[in-house]
Order: sequence, then structure tokens, then C-alpha cells
Amino acid sequence: MVRQIFAEFLAGIYLFAIAEGLTANHVPCPSAHDRARNRHRSGIAWSKSAVRVILTNPRYTGRQVWNKQRTDEVLLDVDDVAMGHTGVMRWNARDKWVVSKEIIHEPLIDDATFEQAQAILQRRGRGTGGQHVRQRTRNPYVFRGMIYCAACDRRMQGQYNHGDAYYRCRFPQEYALANHVEHPSNVYLREDALTDPIDTWLASAFAPHHIESTITAMTEAQPLDHSPAAGTAAQTIITECDAKLERYRAALDAGADPAVVTGWIAQTQAERARAEADLPANTGTAPRRMSRAEITTLVNALGDIAAVLRDADPADKAEVYRQLGLRLNYHTETQTVRAAIDLSAHRGVMVRVRGGT
Repeated sequence: MVRQIFAEFLAGIYLFAIAEGLTANHVPCPSAHDRARNRHRSGIAWSKSAVRVILTNPRYTGRQVWNKQRTDEVLLDVDDVAMGHTGVMRWNARDKWVVSKEIIHEPLIDDATFEQAQAILQRRGRGTGGQHVRQRTRNPYVFRGMIYCAACDRRMQGQYNHGDAYYRCRFPQEYALANHVEHPSNVYLREDALTDPIDTWLASAFAPHHIESTITAMTEAQPLDHSPAAGTAAQTIITECDAKLERYRAALDAGADPAVVTGWIAQTQAERARAEADLPANTGTAPRRMSRAEITTLVNALGDIAAVLRDADPADKAEVYRQLGLRLNYHTETQTVRAAIDLSAHRGVMVRVRGGT
């Protein structure tokens, strides 16, 4: 199975597809194969992470590996040094691993195959010890991170097909059967089926019969003109940081790991510096509250809110939705979306995707 995983990966098959194929072929995943050592895992099906761990394990080249993990001694309670320390296992970066030069046991793959797989993983930003490289999207998605599949409660992913933006939830059939979830293998939702109904719904807050209550809510939602508590809060943070620094110094004297405690000290000092920087900024710089008349003038100047939203730049529109805390739940069996935002109160509406609102 290890040889097959490497062969499929080098042939261009992605981790997800490899995991799906193994599950479909009834190959036990590692946690199912050895239940005694994996009682904390479900053992239901193969996952992408299990495939990735195999692809990054140099032991399959026949070599022994040391120093993959380390034990850090950390305080049980940073606020009470007397409670002592406990050992915590943590992964080392791959450049810290020690790999034997000699072949210790029969190899399953050769060095060239292993290194080729590592190169592919690194290019994708998924290599061991590396950081995932966030790719900039070529196309904007105005509902990015806001649409959830009602069947599995997972975020739907953006995808462009033939120039149109869609949101998709792909759920492996094997996972659905194993978890007793009725879920289509693919759920699709077109973005443009949502934008007009959502914008019309949001604009309804500025309809003639709602405009007064909306302006009242906007007026009352503003922060106070003066925020005397802000300076007090900054001073409280400084006092707490000073107390933490004293405890950390005591921890060093008690024999705590200097590397760990030094990190705590640096973090606390940075927090203290931010609080100190906030102190002068709190004097006379609090945002001024707009009067009800000023808000009314601003709303009237915008004119048709629905048209403003419709013609807005997609990135600006996405930010408006994000600031509103918009959440959309797509029910594929009824082809409806439940939309909710959180302003001064929770509001919701049912939107039929393929039909009227």
C-alpha cells in the first residue's frame, strides 16, 4: 500500500483522491489496521492527513530516523510555579531530524522516489515542517467563508465553472455512509442565484416602513463619545503584564526551561508595549458619535440601497457581508438558503434559489 500511495502521488493524483480510492477499495486505514495503538481514533476511513504522513515518512526508504519529536518541560500552571512541570511532546522541524546513512531495514521505496514526493509537497506548500502557501485567488467570491452546507455543516468551497462563480461541497460517499450522513457526492450552488435576493433583503432595512427603526438602531449602536474605561483597561493590562513578568522570572529561578520562559516573557513584553502605546491614544481621540440627523442625511445621500449593493465592487460587497456577520446555510434537498445576520438582534429569511424570494 505504501508503494501504491507513492506511485499514485507521483502520477499526479492528489491526496484526497488517493484517500478516497483506498477507502473505496476497503483498504483499512492505519488506525483501523492497528486498533491497539489507535484507540483514540475512529478508524472509519482514510484521510488526507494519513496519506500525507506516509508520504513524508523517511523510514520507508529503509533508514532509521531520530529526533522527530522532543519533550518540552512546561509549567502545569504559569500562575502557580509550585505546581511543577509536565512533559509535552512536540514535533521538530524536518531539518532537525537525524536520518541514518545506512539502510537499517528493507526499503519500500528508493531515495529518488521519496525526494521527488517531498519536492511536490513543498511546491504545494504542504511539506513537513513547512508553512502552507496561501494562493491568491484569480476570481473574487463575495460569499467566501459564509456559505455552509446544511447536510454536513461544513463551509462550501468556491469554484469557477465556465466563467460563473459556484460554491461546492464535496463529501466522499464512503465518509457519508460510515458516518450515517445523507449527503450527495457533490453539492453546487451558483453565486448569482444568491446576490440579488440577499441584497434585496438587506436593502429592505431601508424601506420606508423600516427606515426610522434602522436609523435608530444605527444611532444607538455607536460607541460612546468618551471612553474613560479605555485608559483604565490599558492600565489594567500593564499591571497584569508586570505581575506575569514577575512570575516568569520566578519560574526561571525555579529551574524552568529558559527557552520556553523566554518566549513567554517576549510575548508579555510585547503585550505590555501595545498597552502603553494605547494610553496616549485614549486621550481625546475617541470616535465622535454621529447625530441622528447626520445618519439620516448619509442614508438619504446613498439613494437606492439595493442599486448601491448591486453595483458595488465584489471585494467591497464581501467586506460588507463579513462585517454584518452574514451566514448562509444551503439546504440542497429544498434548494433554499437560510440567511442570517447579527446586528442589534438576530434576523433571518428563507430565500428560494431557483424561483422567487
